[in-house]
Amino acid sequence: MRVSASTRATVQRLTLPLLIFVSALLAVLGKADILLFDHVRVVLADTLAPVLRVAGEPIATVSKAIGTVEDIAAVYRQNQELKVENQRLLQWQDVARRLQSENEELRNLVKFAPQGAVSSVAAQVIADSGGAFLRNVLINVGRNDGVSRGQPALTGDGLVGRVIELGDRSARVLLLTDINSHIPVVVEGTHERAMLNGDNSDQPRLVYLQPKTPVKTGDRIVTSGSGGLFPPDLPIGVVVSVNGMVRVEPYADLARLEMVRIVNYGLDGVLPENAIPAPPSIGGGRARATPAR
Repeated sequence: MRVSASTRATVQRLTLPLLIFVSALLAVLGKADILLFDHVRVVLADTLAPVLRVAGEPIATVSKAIGTVEDIAAVYRQNQELKVENQRLLQWQDVARRLQSENEELRNLVKFAPQGAVSSVAAQVIADSGGAFLRNVLINVGRNDGVSRGQPALTGDGLVGRVIELGDRSARVLLLTDINSHIPVVVEGTHERAMLNGDNSDQPRLVYLQPKTPVKTGDRIVTSGSGGLFPPDLPIGVVVSVNGMVRVEPYADLARLEMVRIVNYGLDGVLPENAIPAPPSIGGGRARATPAR
């Protein structure tokens, strides 16, 4: 079928407006789709936001908990390190205090110059046998250092005791508070003679005083020199009690002895070791005196 020229001309005239209309329609529809999509996306976001927040809270909580655990572990490690460091510092502090105490003792011994001494040797206390029945200490000098039995042990404050046992490199000192300690003394000022007897307490007793002896609190007690064991005028202590029993507080701190000086005054009152009788035999026989060599 043949198309007439008029029909073809009409189609050509209508084609251009139709294309323009279609293009405009497509543009409008495309814009409407974008707006619709944006609206739907906003609605979905608003709807899902609470759900996503609730779903995210456990994750945030777990993350926070993990961070807290890590912080606690770090604090624990630091605490352990600080404990170790603190323990180390405490040990060094104990060492420093001990060295300071030893230095003070050594200074006192250096300042202390015993008058009339033939010789003397400084010694360190290496063991303390203090207790209810014994008041003596072990020192780190002995026969090889020129120490002899009976020699007095002193500090810068005064007399502390005398040597009773002797080895080549060690010796035992009987403190003046021991129950076996008996020292002839004088009340300084009054010149009243007495005996200072230990009774295993911290304050030995002053006995054998003359009746009505005017002893009062604060009187100084020194050695008398009787018996040839100690020289006279070695300071011992001060009277602290006169009620019923006269008690003397030693100048030296016998509970904290660290350093002493063993002094040789060249006295003949010191007995040799072989002058001590042997103990009785187990079978009950008489004791034999050890012959002098």
